[in-house]
Amino acid sequence: MSLIKRNQDSWLPSIFEDLFNDGRLADVSNFGSTLPAVNIKETDDDFQVEVAVPGKKKEDFTIELDQNVLTISSEDKNEKEETSEDGRYTRKEFNYSSFKRAFTLPDTVEQEKIKAVYKLGVLNITVPKREESKQKPKRMIAVS
Repeated sequence: MSLIKRNQDSWLPSIFEDLFNDGRLADVSNFGSTLPAVNIKETDDDFQVEVAVPGKKKEDFTIELDQNVLTISSEDKNEKEETSEDGRYTRKEFNYSSFKRAFTLPDTVEQEKIKAVYKLGVLNITVPKREESKQKPKRMIAVS
């Protein structure tokens, strides 16, 4: 039994207070969300994709390139079971999480030279541009 402070004016507000103040519905917008944050930066030479995925190993990622679509995915399955020595209780916990992100690449990239590095919880993917698509430096044209 637990001691819960109630609003004495009416029983109805206390039901809603319990529902919204116990933390279970505090952030409904992120409920069930497992998509990692992604930053994409374009430089003169390449596109840099940063995916925030802490707690993983580099073996956890699958990165595929099909046509011009770059797909990054990961899947985790954890299962843990405990049984007491006398066999009186058994506890089994499992966790499953996965994500898949897909990005359409422009035709101006060097698909064969895409590289990925996972370090300190961030997956960095470098997508180099073709030489002809790189921005040329400004030059002065003489008038004759």
